Amino acid sequence: MHSGTRIALVGDLHDQQKSYQAIARALSAVPEGEVTGDWISTDSVSKEKLADYDGIWCVPGMPYRSAGGAISAIRHARTSRTPFLGTSAGFQYALIEYARNVLGFAEAEHQKSHPKTGMPLISPLACALAGMKARVHFTPGSLLRKAYHAADSVEHYHCSFGVNERYRRLLDGGDLCITALDDQQEIRGVELDGHPFFVATLFQPEMGHLPNPLVGAFAAACAKHHHRHAKVAS
Repeated sequence: MHSGTRIALVGDLHDQQKSYQAIARALSAVPEGEVTGDWISTDSVSKEKLADYDGIWCVPGMPYRSAGGAISAIRHARTSRTPFLGTSAGFQYALIEYARNVLGFAEAEHQKSHPKTGMPLISPLACALAGMKARVHFTPGSLLRKAYHAADSVEHYHCSFGVNERYRRLLDGGDLCITALDDQQEIRGVELDGHPFFVATLFQPEMGHLPNPLVGAFAAACAKHHHRHAKVAS
């Protein structure tokens, strides 16, 4: 049993990518004490490897070397009730995982990787957000609202793909709830109802001011998960 909180950073590490450097800084700035983030490439994901972690962060970096590996990690977090954070591509694939494995739409795809897919759940945004900042509004009572202690926030983006509005109705009445919208009422964040901590955002909180409230809330959930399992093991 490891003494500290450990988070699996699922993605394909590129040292020059700004978001990856920002993630390391964001984790080092959390007020929850020492939190270790270990990089796990999408093509090396396994249930056995993930079981040793207190949280899973599916990080930016589309296209992933293995979309299946990213989806497997998200599914593990969802079904094992392990704290989960997905940002940018992690948000996109959290929606694909849910559509496939909960709603039963096996054909749900990311249009960047599969341009001719019959169900482009993730498709090009009407206005690309690469390198942009924009305001998001949080649903009252949501984990996002509680983390930020505010009704809205200006957040960083570096993406050109998001939820295809044609399929927005699939989220109505389900456990994966829309909890962040932009000024145009487009989906920018979701949470899984009934899960200890399962949040995915199209924006990248790690790129903002530190310490970041969402990364801090995620780290706190991971620490709680760690302490709970440490008691069971003892």
